[in-house]
Amino acid sequence: MNNPRMPVNVPDFVLDHLRRYLDSNGEDGHMWNSAGLGDHGECPALLLTTTGRRTGQSVITPLIYGEAGGVYVVVGSRGGAPTHPNWYLNLVANPEVEVQIRAKRFKARARTAVGDERAQLWDLMLTIYPTYTELQNKTERKIPIVVLEKE
Repeated sequence: MNNPRMPVNVPDFVLDHLRRYLDSNGEDGHMWNSAGLGDHGECPALLLTTTGRRTGQSVITPLIYGEAGGVYVVVGSRGGAPTHPNWYLNLVANPEVEVQIRAKRFKARARTAVGDERAQLWDLMLTIYPTYTELQNKTERKIPIVVLEKE
């Protein structure tokens, strides 16, 4: 997954955050300030690189994350939009991903949490970014919780 491209159809603040994270190797950007978007203070962010399901090209996206039992967790909220984010559709098609947390990079396998695991991880992510409740209420789709297991 060399030379990933920026995601498309995302707000400018996402692209700005991604550039700062990449330019500083995670020093500026690992903690993302949510002011104006729920204003819950700073949230930890990782970079997720997926393979485009149609293009085969690598795409990199910054996402809020949590940790639970040795795995990393991200949420496919897309701001409460009616459809899943492209990064999520990409990893469903190809679950082999790359993750960057600060300067640390590693390969991982992604899977969607279900059942009790999903419920527990949803609660975890609400402690990190409570706005997920509002985003879930904006959409009829069940927002996916994704588990990233280091390979």
